[in-house]
Amino acid sequence: MPYPPISDYAMLSDCHGAALVSRAGSVDWCCFHRFDSRPVFARLLDWEKGGHFRVSPAGDHSSTRRYLPGTNVLETTFDTGEGRLVLTDCLAIGAGGEPIDSVRRHHQLLRHLRAEGGPVEVTIEFAPRFDYGLTTPRLVLHDPHRALVYGGADGLTLTSDLPLDRQALNGCRATATLAEGEDAYLVLTADDPHVAGAHYPGRDEAGDALRSTIRYWTDWSQRCTYEGPYREEVLRSALVLKGLTDARTGAIVAAATTSLPEEIGGVRNWDYRFSWLRDAALNLYALFTLGYTDEAEQFMAWLERTSAGRADDLQPLYGVGGERFLHEVELDWLEGYRRSAPVRMGNAAADQVQHDIYGELLDTAWLYHRNGGRIDEPFWEFIVEAVEVVDEVWDTPDEGIWEPRDRQRHFTSSKIFCWVAVDRAIKLARDLGLDAPIDRWSELSERIRTSIDENATIPGSGAFRRDYESDEQDAANLLAPLVKYVPPDDPRVEATVEDVIARLTQDGLVHRYRTDDGLEGEEGSFVICSFWLVDNLAMLGRVDEARELFERLCGYANDVGLLSEEVSETGELLGNFPQAFSHVGLIGAAINLQRATQPT
Repeated sequence: MPYPPISDYAMLSDCHGAALVSRAGSVDWCCFHRFDSRPVFARLLDWEKGGHFRVSPAGDHSSTRRYLPGTNVLETTFDTGEGRLVLTDCLAIGAGGEPIDSVRRHHQLLRHLRAEGGPVEVTIEFAPRFDYGLTTPRLVLHDPHRALVYGGADGLTLTSDLPLDRQALNGCRATATLAEGEDAYLVLTADDPHVAGAHYPGRDEAGDALRSTIRYWTDWSQRCTYEGPYREEVLRSALVLKGLTDARTGAIVAAATTSLPEEIGGVRNWDYRFSWLRDAALNLYALFTLGYTDEAEQFMAWLERTSAGRADDLQPLYGVGGERFLHEVELDWLEGYRRSAPVRMGNAAADQVQHDIYGELLDTAWLYHRNGGRIDEPFWEFIVEAVEVVDEVWDTPDEGIWEPRDRQRHFTSSKIFCWVAVDRAIKLARDLGLDAPIDRWSELSERIRTSIDENATIPGSGAFRRDYESDEQDAANLLAPLVKYVPPDDPRVEATVEDVIARLTQDGLVHRYRTDDGLEGEEGSFVICSFWLVDNLAMLGRVDEARELFERLCGYANDVGLLSEEVSETGELLGNFPQAFSHVGLIGAAINLQRATQPT
């Protein structure tokens, strides 16, 4: 098949939307206005229908690439044997201090070409498609250097220093030779169709935007306070997290893509361009720990706004603007990545019953308070309501943290997070001197703990089990010491670690579970679960094991340091990409390793 491996891609971001660029210099995925908006290139999901924007040498060549240090600006170097083409790609973003939403250059893909070491013949292919490949737009070539593209609700303008040749009604090509030292810009701007074409940026504006973008990211990276042995990996993960943050709202999406498969040719293909409460406390912890307090506060403000209303209306995930209605639709005209159908838009997990979300929300609130954040009266009232909801639902089954699509169960991890919700509410009330029924909440906390202690362990081994009805294992149980349900020296922690290693690992990588979940096919090992195993090993004092596993996991990142959701048996990256959960797991494991090796 023509599809490159998922690891062949690198992400560009302007903290509004994202694009994926392959090693071949092809933009095969791009959502401009929002992470979850309609893509203008989606060849990633259908090689023929999706559309792309490729820049590369015309003949045989090899390529290497990197992110410019401390940035999300990608530099790809193509070597033809006679010369080198250096391609620098970014989504333009304002420099530090500028109001990020007011910059005209937003929703703009910049591609800078430069020939080094000799002349290079360059080929450009520009084939946009709108509405997930459903709409073939019309391209109007105003002159050899300016093109307008429109169709449906989308509009694009392309400015090129190299002369363009129109191809049919909806694309264009260019072939030109750059002399040694010569450069050129390609600038693609997204806008509403009724105003597209009003402005075509020139070379000076494009150069200013590129320099501004590099400055923005380097300034941001310099704020990172982590100085441990894995700074390069941690900083890249922080840049991924920032790149998946919506600048307007503060929401952090789970990934930049939809429907990249958990199994090649399989049906486990989901839209991850939304923000999960499951990720909230981990995201906030990473941001605060690395010194990014502004982003942490913006994310918390989004969380407060989004969760407002009745606590029993809380749902597992939301859109970047706080949208609740995320109806799942199958896009049956797309063949899917490597024929992994269906392609989905939206996510039905938003309608699931997941009791863990209350613990995740209140753990986030507690962490925010511990880092100097203010819990105001309306949010406290919501927290009180949330505890009352926990009192009503904790002993009922739910779909659980991993969102299986078969039936509800009494998941151990859900019970633990219900306990977390009550525990953190009690701590907040005591710390802040707030009015709360602490005695009744304490009794509720003990009832939940008693239920877990009596029902959630596997006879014989003493390990936590997946749910009350089976003796299966679940990697989510590795969270028990991380959320302080039990201390690391509790016998159940080491028993669970050993059981996870015995039953859920393959070549050291951890699967979420090994049981039927109502879906066809299999999935790869789950990256964040593998990092949770690192956390547990480090907390148990098994530091050499933890470090060896951590470094192996980092080795699965692609050449520019990006991780997807899962890893296959053969070491191939699977699932949506890049995955915030995986990179947050890396950050947390690096910090726990550092703490485990520091003298007390």
